[in-house]
Amino acid sequence: MLAVPAIIAGCKEIVLCTPPAKDGSIHPAILYTANQVGITKVYKAGGSQAIGAMAFGTETIPQVYKIFGPGNQFVTIAKQLVNISGTAIDMPAGPSEVLVYADSSANPDFVAADLLSQAEHGVDSQVILVSIDEAKIDEVNAAVTEQLKALPRADIAKKALDNSCSVFFKDKDEAIEFTNNYAAEHLILASDDADDIATQIHTAGSVFIGHLTPESAGDYASGTNHTLPTNAYARMYSGVSLDAFIKKITFQRITAEGIKNLGPHVERMAAAEQLDAHKNAVTVRLKSLLS
Repeated sequence: MLAVPAIIAGCKEIVLCTPPAKDGSIHPAILYTANQVGITKVYKAGGSQAIGAMAFGTETIPQVYKIFGPGNQFVTIAKQLVNISGTAIDMPAGPSEVLVYADSSANPDFVAADLLSQAEHGVDSQVILVSIDEAKIDEVNAAVTEQLKALPRADIAKKALDNSCSVFFKDKDEAIEFTNNYAAEHLILASDDADDIATQIHTAGSVFIGHLTPESAGDYASGTNHTLPTNAYARMYSGVSLDAFIKKITFQRITAEGIKNLGPHVERMAAAEQLDAHKNAVTVRLKSLLS
């Protein structure tokens, strides 16, 4: 989800850092995928130390211009710190979070599974249930308790649930307003009216519409990029797309006729800002055309 748009954008060098297992190996699925998309530089490093290595360079890991990818709270802070030092980043992305909007039409087992799919990411993940049906909240919480018993990462999920909550609203509009204000990384609309509600969403990293659209499909297969803003950064950031790998340069050329037309306006605006050298850069050109 990061290498493909980078390659399409024409990035000349792509560096992959991935944390190794305890025995020092990298999972073969990661190496296979890297080979499939054309990544040739793979380094055994993860966490905030990988961010520092890519930002400043080491004897083995090259310095990069921009760092992409989600992570935990330490990775996110590391990215923000190296950004201050001059390395570009995609956005603050992590820890993971999901908000599920569920009304009376929602399937409690589906909603519980969606909440737990994010809770198992890490102890600092957050999952939020918003509903206008109080009974549905009770049904979902009961389903969460039951499904949690079968999860290998139950201990992690339980700690994430301690940071999470269910919120009941009597009014649908208030529930949607809260949802927009929360600005979730992942927003699931578990409702028969999901299409209509989606038109009212203006802050979210990625929106999953309807009962049969789990967030985990976005992780792996549905096609949208899954590096997304967290911690309400969806209010001002978009998720990663092809544009994130492209920088743009503007060019301009002014003819004699053009400087005659634009010049007086530039002179007046520069004078208003008391930037006389700016004004003079135009004035000397206009005088030369009159001589």
